[in-house]
Amino acid sequence: MMQEVFDKLKNLQDILSRKYEMEKELFEIPKALNTKKELLIRLRKDFIEKNDLLTETQNKIKHLKFLLDEAEHEREDYEKQMDIITTQREYEALDKEIKSATERGQQYRKDILREEKEQEVIKLSLEQEEKMISQQQLDLAEEEEKIKAESLDKEKVLADLTVQESQIIPGLDEDILFKFERIIKSKSGLGIVPVKDYVCTGCHMVLPAQFQNDVHAGEHILFCPYCSRILYYEEDLIQDEYSFSDADSGGLSDLVDMDNIDFNV
Repeated sequence: MMQEVFDKLKNLQDILSRKYEMEKELFEIPKALNTKKELLIRLRKDFIEKNDLLTETQNKIKHLKFLLDEAEHEREDYEKQMDIITTQREYEALDKEIKSATERGQQYRKDILREEKEQEVIKLSLEQEEKMISQQQLDLAEEEEKIKAESLDKEKVLADLTVQESQIIPGLDEDILFKFERIIKSKSGLGIVPVKDYVCTGCHMVLPAQFQNDVHAGEHILFCPYCSRILYYEEDLIQDEYSFSDADSGGLSDLVDMDNIDFNV
């Protein structure tokens, strides 16, 4: 009877490992999409900011041209007054005003040229970003379709695994199932392992002789006191089939309380 339980747990282990891996993949799938969405949001934000900057620059150019027209009109008016002046003092005053208007006009022209160059740079940048936004929107749409298809496929596999799980668990102790599921999740999909030469093949720790004999007897479900995995005995076990890194090892305390655990179920 216990052999039947062990066989069920081994089959359930395969199913749960695939199920949890599939759930992880489904959880990870949207991350790539979120990255593309965030990039598109940043591109749109930059586009809006640069478009506002373009409007501001265009307004500056418009204002500078207005000031230039004013300076030129002032200069022309002062030059016309030169024909009707009668004193040296009037000449000097008009000449000063003409020079001032001329200098202001020259400065306005320089400012206009500078702002017009900046305007062209912004326009070019906006054109490039507009293309990037369009391409990013296409990429996002393609990624959404791809993710939708991948998710549907994985959800079908997950549903099939859930059905398989429901067919195996009847008759298994609920408390054992609860612990077993936690072990599978925390131990890289490995929750039940065989004992080989007094050694747990999950964490490679040497087990007490009597404990190993109890496992060999196969009368109860026993948990490894070091890594918390369920143990069973298997004849003619090839050691290399169960080779794991030190990272797989761990104490029972990471899953259940050592003082409360009953190694015999």
